[in-house]
Amino acid sequence: MSSFTSSFLAPYRALREPGALRRDFLASLVVFLVALPLCVGVAVASGVPAELGLVTGIVGGLIVGFLPGSALQVSGPAAGLTVLVYEAVQEFGLGMLGAIVLLTGALQIALGLLRCGRWFRAISVSVVQGMLAGIGLVLILGQLYTMAGAEQPRSGIEKITGLPGLLVDTLGDTTALTAGAVGLGTIAVLVLWPKLPPSARLLPAPLAAVALATAVTAGLRLDIANVTVSGLFDAIQPPGFGDLAELGSMAVLGTVLAFTLIASAESLFSAAAVDRMHDGPRTHYDKELVAQGVGNTVCGVLGALPMTAVIVRSSANVQAGARTPLSRILHGAWLLLFAVLLPAALGIIPLAALAGVLVHAGCKLIPVKEIVPLARAHRGEAIVLAVTAIAIVVTNMFEGVVIGLVLAVVKSAWETSHVNVDVRELTGGRLIVTLTGNATFLRLPRILETLEAMPKDRPTELDLTLVRHLDHACRTTLENWALRHNDSGTEAVRMKTSPANGSGADPVAGSVADSRVEESARARTRH
Repeated sequence: MSSFTSSFLAPYRALREPGALRRDFLASLVVFLVALPLCVGVAVASGVPAELGLVTGIVGGLIVGFLPGSALQVSGPAAGLTVLVYEAVQEFGLGMLGAIVLLTGALQIALGLLRCGRWFRAISVSVVQGMLAGIGLVLILGQLYTMAGAEQPRSGIEKITGLPGLLVDTLGDTTALTAGAVGLGTIAVLVLWPKLPPSARLLPAPLAAVALATAVTAGLRLDIANVTVSGLFDAIQPPGFGDLAELGSMAVLGTVLAFTLIASAESLFSAAAVDRMHDGPRTHYDKELVAQGVGNTVCGVLGALPMTAVIVRSSANVQAGARTPLSRILHGAWLLLFAVLLPAALGIIPLAALAGVLVHAGCKLIPVKEIVPLARAHRGEAIVLAVTAIAIVVTNMFEGVVIGLVLAVVKSAWETSHVNVDVRELTGGRLIVTLTGNATFLRLPRILETLEAMPKDRPTELDLTLVRHLDHACRTTLENWALRHNDSGTEAVRMKTSPANGSGADPVAGSVADSRVEESARARTRH
């Protein structure tokens, strides 16, 4: 047996355990029931036919489910990409969505083959949390309009400023008020469902909430909008050659990069979280990135929604007792059977109920419980989180994430360049200036402020032996200061450096600096 076949079959060895097949079968049903309303809800919120959400879920089960990477996490359309997909569809049209997702998948495959999967784990956690919080805020704001049967504004600022008018219009319109009540009732069920006794929670909360809202709407014959159904095969629209040709534009490439960054980061962070939930095989991040890329490539060919690994479905899979990838594969099969045999069932689901599910999902994306402890322990990280979230709401997904990443890098550079300047006087009046830490150009203003305030008529020594890192800009500036600081007739400033300070300097740099200072002193003496 080849090593490839052996590694491919390794996750399925647990099926030899007694009862493992039964647990995987039951877990697949649980995941299917969790995924069904979320697939439909994410599609509707993204501005695409509901069936395309099911297509992505089917691909996530039947194709990604077979591929190596993470054995137990489940892929499908995610709330985290809803805002970005909606913006892309509004700007470029539904036909371009497949082309964008196709190129996103190809990039993910390339990144996985280049072994870049582990580097996505290096993204600042605060940026990721801020990204999810921003997505959650935009998702909540947008779905509040859907709950009331109103058209949502495109920008985050317009969604916020339009809320008072939305409230007034809803209270004055019976149909909007009815739809809002259905949405709020759905949210109430989602909040209260986990508090019920285990015996009463036979169905997953999202499915129970949507089923109850659908039953109430149908039973009372409420006049509110339902999901529009066009049929599975009619909804599939592969991208044309014209769509593929448009991939060269900068606007489209920016969207592709945003899809790639967010989908990859969310999938790999989800994998890390799922690994902590079970004691089975660990995730191979490069292989998982390739698997996600293959899934998105297929989704792109079918014109469907982009996919990520989804923590809600993955955690449900683990908690239901799944042991092998068979459970996620079967969940894709159940989604396919539902889409083929019962597509009309989607047409009786009220849009307000799906909006309520997504408002609840958006609230869960905001790390409310973590923000206060984070602000107390790491104020800078809390600022990065908040700025990233606000930037996403104010601008868009891609620009907000870029702003967050840049801010995280600047914060890290500032913190790692911490330096301490200590001035002490020896017997005889000689001054010793000792620098400790990391001396970089970011700290030059503070260093020079201290050095330039020192007297120029005293023997001075600048001790850099305790500096862990000394960059070129800082070294050059300090050498120039040492050459020019003391008055004529006063002993020149001497510099002590060490090649072991982490600066990567030439071992003779200290002596070179000293010789330059001594030459300057001799020149002043001759004059």
